[in-house]
Amino acid sequence: MSEVASHERLVEALARDLRPVRPLAPPAWRGGLWCAAVLGLALLILPFADLDGMRLRMAVMDLRLSALGAALTAASAALAAFMTSVPGRSPRWALLPVPPAALWIGASGIGCLRAWLAPGTDLADAAEMRGCAAILIGLSLPLSFLLLVMLRRACPLRPVLTAMLGGLAVAAAAATLLVLVHPHDATATDLAVHALAILGVIGLNALAGGRLLARDPS
Repeated sequence: MSEVASHERLVEALARDLRPVRPLAPPAWRGGLWCAAVLGLALLILPFADLDGMRLRMAVMDLRLSALGAALTAASAALAAFMTSVPGRSPRWALLPVPPAALWIGASGIGCLRAWLAPGTDLADAAEMRGCAAILIGLSLPLSFLLLVMLRRACPLRPVLTAMLGGLAVAAAAATLLVLVHPHDATATDLAVHALAILGVIGLNALAGGRLLARDPS
């Protein structure tokens, strides 16, 4: 009886310390909140935007498709990250951003080809390219922090996959926001610099985010 009584006291002690747990919002809702934060950041940088230049660039088909592809990649990758952060959800959600990412990359490549076929249109110098890469990284930092904080409350069984999807969402969102302040057309060298910055964002999110999202089995 004493052993049973001790077990009952243990259960009562544990029950006294219980606190209500607030359930997580659905993944689609959390992904929408993060996208709303991206829109809020866009409003913050809007006063510094080159709107006239943006209108001229968006009049070009491949630049318009590239921007659209980046925006869709950001939204779909964010949704996929939140979906894969929930145990029991299929890892096939990781395929969701593939089509818009293909549009983003393909349209960007067409822009480089257009610049290569029209000599004299390469107006980007090294300082401008470094500036664009710095803007990409600077925009990615707060978006990465927010996304990792939001994903941290979940319990992803594949933390590296979830973190990579989050990095893709952040990089695509930053590339979309860059359209507001991008001073020139895309060139091969310019795109290479952007690609290195974007891959760096994805890699750092996968490395750091994978560790932050992993749960200690002990």
